[in-house]
Amino acid sequence: MRKHRPLLPVLLLLLAACSREPRLDAGFEGLEAPDGIGRLDSAIDGLVVGDRLMEAGEYELALRAYYRAGAEDGLSVDLMTAIGAANLALGRIGQAENQFRAALEDDPAFVPALNNLGAVLIERGQFGEARRVLEQAFALDSGGSETIRDNLRLAIARMENQVYTGQDEQIRPGLIRRGGGRYILQPTR
Repeated sequence: MRKHRPLLPVLLLLLAACSREPRLDAGFEGLEAPDGIGRLDSAIDGLVVGDRLMEAGEYELALRAYYRAGAEDGLSVDLMTAIGAANLALGRIGQAENQFRAALEDDPAFVPALNNLGAVLIERGQFGEARRVLEQAFALDSGGSETIRDNLRLAIARMENQVYTGQDEQIRPGLIRRGGGRYILQPTR
């Protein structure tokens, strides 16, 4: 029968080895990068990483990337809207609504936050307020966004016909993000 040695000293040694900063071999110190290669002075923007994760359907990871970006750069209106979109994709409607409202406190004319708040209000059955918010987003966007136009139509239709008929069950409000990205609300399981 073999005796097992405790793994703790080995794990501590491995952790210590991993925590050191990566360094180039002494022969490469001080050399400039070849032409056409940019310097890696800072990490990739957390907002960009979060947007890519949202596109891939990795909403929890996107939320973490957005929080990291907020910790590093502070909370912008765009970042608060992105956090709200990630929360909404995770089914956290109340948290998403709070994020969109917080973004609109800082910039009442931020169209993505207005649209996304309108989408949340549609999901909550608050069609009158959704219509008002979406009309404001539509006006500020000069009617250029198909997503806002569709959400406004949906809010008006549901406001005028609040009796459930089952006909518009497949119609879901859409979210918008900067750069023309579009997210669709999916039913939670």
